Amino acid sequence: MQLVALIPARFSSTRFPGKALATLLGKPLIQWVYEQAAKVPDLDDLWVVTDDERIKECVENFGGRAMLTRGDHPSGSDRLAEAAAKLGLAPEDLVFNIQGDQPVFPPELIGQLAAPLRRDPQAVMVTPARRLSDPETAQNPNVVKVVFDRQHRALYFSRSPLPFWRDGNKPYFYKHIGIYAYRADFLQKFITLPPGRWEEAEKLEQLRALEHGFPIQIVETQGDTLEVDTPEDLRRVEIFLGGGGQGS
Repeated sequence: MQLVALIPARFSSTRFPGKALATLLGKPLIQWVYEQAAKVPDLDDLWVVTDDERIKECVENFGGRAMLTRGDHPSGSDRLAEAAAKLGLAPEDLVFNIQGDQPVFPPELIGQLAAPLRRDPQAVMVTPARRLSDPETAQNPNVVKVVFDRQHRALYFSRSPLPFWRDGNKPYFYKHIGIYAYRADFLQKFITLPPGRWEEAEKLEQLRALEHGFPIQIVETQGDTLEVDTPEDLRRVEIFLGGGGQGS
């Protein structure tokens, strides 16, 4: 069983075109992500997966490995599935989807995601969540929330505050962290599934698995990520990194 991390990165972005190549404290954003992923213990392979020659060249210039994929993929999962097929991964190999806009994430989180897949042959997809209690963050539609059952299987993901605490007694929620682990054979199956109505409503691709009856295992973590969706986010991360922060 191999552990393979793939970082999908495209040049086009509605809110921040070319963000993968944006400079963050003297290095391109994609280099920060790659170097953080390279710290993951026991990783067998690491690639940036992109549809843009500029990103591929950038990665290779700093000594990383990058693979060109088709430019017409509707999602990052489709891009990863193409890369996994090109790499000839075995069905039982584990694929980790680390977003190309996450320069800060705890490397040990990948091992935490691998554990349920190694332990339970019925598990096919795993993702982390962190407990928070800030009501303002809960209201933010860019922060995805998740609820899950007693076996830590996801029930629903939403951009809305979830759950709704009717009595307002010490409310808390779980912030979904957008890193995924899949079995390689499930990744290939996932991209054949038609989008679901709740996925279309929320614009959350992971809901497709739930709508088609495939469980997503939730791993509770204390670690968090910093994501870059806008130029303002880039400045926020720059301040964090410049201050010597390591994630919280």
